[in-house]
Amino acid sequence: MLNLAMLLEQSARRNPGKLAVIMDDHTFRYAEVNGAANKIANGLVAMGVKPGDKVALMMPNTPHFPICYYAILKTGATVVPLNVLFKHNEVQYHLEDSDSVALIVWEGFAAEATVGFRDAETCHNLIVVQAPGSNNPLPDGAYAFNQLLADNSPAFDTIQTGPGDTAVILYTSGTTGRPKGAELSHFNMFFNAMVSAEKLLGVTENDVLMAVLPLFHSFGQTCVMNVTIYLGATMTLLPRFEPVRAAEIIKRDQVTLFAGVPTMYFYLLNHPEAGSFDLSSLQRSVSGGASMPVE
Repeated sequence: MLNLAMLLEQSARRNPGKLAVIMDDHTFRYAEVNGAANKIANGLVAMGVKPGDKVALMMPNTPHFPICYYAILKTGATVVPLNVLFKHNEVQYHLEDSDSVALIVWEGFAAEATVGFRDAETCHNLIVVQAPGSNNPLPDGAYAFNQLLADNSPAFDTIQTGPGDTAVILYTSGTTGRPKGAELSHFNMFFNAMVSAEKLLGVTENDVLMAVLPLFHSFGQTCVMNVTIYLGATMTLLPRFEPVRAAEIIKRDQVTLFAGVPTMYFYLLNHPEAGSFDLSSLQRSVSGGASMPVE
């Protein structure tokens, strides 16, 4: 039996007080992330989410992403990460094509997502994640993420899934037709994280990885988030790439590994203030998504 959520559970069991996620002034230990994921898993089960169901996740790089990602897996359901820039018709298509029964969305994208959710015949539960201090009203009938945290237990018995069961459905870009969902098993995702951590990146639990690549994409999800959680390392989050802000976070959190696409490296190296960037903590970097220019 194998459930990808064991990455989080084992790291939380091994080192509960270790810093897992950083988002500016907000920090979360492994025990806190696992406890929050258990609360959301309990909430999903109370809504009727069952093993084998699909739950869509439309979230930027905030601590809520890993919490919801592993919560969905704990229930035995499949995670369907959605691009946060989708318009309502794209949300509807992905929800219906994947047969998602629930959608968890960040409030900043809830306007388009709610329209797509209401038009989707398969999806019946909407959970909205609000920013700290937000007073924005929820769409009618939607659940509040923070209320689920308040109402549910931090204990949850993870559903046992098989290595070949589908853990995540990642959609293609659809450049030559409608996007198609690629089903990735629990073993696929576990093995990808293990090989990336131990063979490709060579990082350890003492590393700090920067998550500026979107976590809904395969690169950021595998080489940053799942690698971090697999190792019991630390991940610092940046929802949107901006060279100066990225450099500030690298210095502040003593980031040891930066993963990005070539465009990010270009803007970091060619920024007018590049000479003042303190990137001395970086020990390694990795690029993907496109070929890196020679010059």
